[in-house]
Amino acid sequence: MNHYLATCPEETKNVLVEELESLGAYEVSPGYKLVSFKAEKELYYELHLKLATASNLYEVLRECSAKNSKMLYSQARRVKWDQLFSVNKTFKVDGIAGDRGPDAMSSNEISKQIRASIENCFMEHGGKKPLVSLKDPDVLITCMIYRGRATICVNTSGKALHKRAYRMGGHPAPLKETMAASLLKIAGFKGQTTFLDPMCGSGTIAIEAAFIALNKACNIHRKKGQFGLEQLKSFDRDLWRSVQQKLRDAKNTEPEHKIYACDLNPDYVAAAKDNALRARVEKYISFEAKSFFDLEKPEETGVLIANLPYGERLDVEGESLEEFYRKIGDHLKQNFSSWQAYLFVNEQSPWKQMGLKPSRKIPLLNGSIKTKLLVYDLYRGSKKAKQKGV
Repeated sequence: MNHYLATCPEETKNVLVEELESLGAYEVSPGYKLVSFKAEKELYYELHLKLATASNLYEVLRECSAKNSKMLYSQARRVKWDQLFSVNKTFKVDGIAGDRGPDAMSSNEISKQIRASIENCFMEHGGKKPLVSLKDPDVLITCMIYRGRATICVNTSGKALHKRAYRMGGHPAPLKETMAASLLKIAGFKGQTTFLDPMCGSGTIAIEAAFIALNKACNIHRKKGQFGLEQLKSFDRDLWRSVQQKLRDAKNTEPEHKIYACDLNPDYVAAAKDNALRARVEKYISFEAKSFFDLEKPEETGVLIANLPYGERLDVEGESLEEFYRKIGDHLKQNFSSWQAYLFVNEQSPWKQMGLKPSRKIPLLNGSIKTKLLVYDLYRGSKKAKQKGV
């Protein structure tokens, strides 16, 4: 087993830990904005296709003491770079400086020393060095230094894992696919109940819900060559194909329960349908152009997840954000009893106007925006009556 890292936002780190453990990773240990783990090669390949909440995956090449530039270069020279990738591949080095102070190395200095070690290794073993590409490298090397210790890695995911290859835009404020998957996992959604996103926008949450309900690998439709591991000499194409087929065979024929997605704006619904078509889950999601306030619960029980407007725009012209939130609370109370609602809101939004008391408030970040995931158990009648068994 080799040592690997999976990165993610700090706020969803525990979600990623649980997902890695559920998929069979060993020695799973959280760090800052990352999770360290070990896995056999077959499982590591599988994680590239199925891991839903990670931003990137890295194979650790070396962990060592690196208190200055000379020490870092010396340690990096011990990596057999010419055995990692071919000279005809382009590369880039990202340095991440976690230390502060007058003696701490900058990100540029870290990158410089790793790049020199790579170039000199190739020169010694072939007389030619690979070219650097800052824009679109074949191989991305990352070196993180914290408390005088360096972790030298190769990025094996290539493009960030939220790029599932199904979304083509059509919404001014799209939610990252990895965040949508994290919201679903926080909600404990496994396809075991009816699902509704009543403000679906470009459809990301509903599509990720379909992946979960179908047990479908979320990155199975990425094109050939888009994973970083495909650029490495160690890449086992036969094993990769075997893993892909294994995951295709494990997909359910259809969800156990229905998935619904609605939006007031018909253009967004059209874009969501197109995205679902590219994700090849369109036939499993019932889309409708309809206001949330005209919706009734489609089944007696279910899970509702909605990414509420942050205040930059409202589809209902002339309506205040406070009034909008008040109407959401009223509609949930009157029409969605026996459901669980998870509302993703801007921390500064007037969410208290809904008049509902959340059972949990989970702090998250949507990009740079401070947000909360508010959890509501929508009982029929009062909560006290529910607790008494009435």
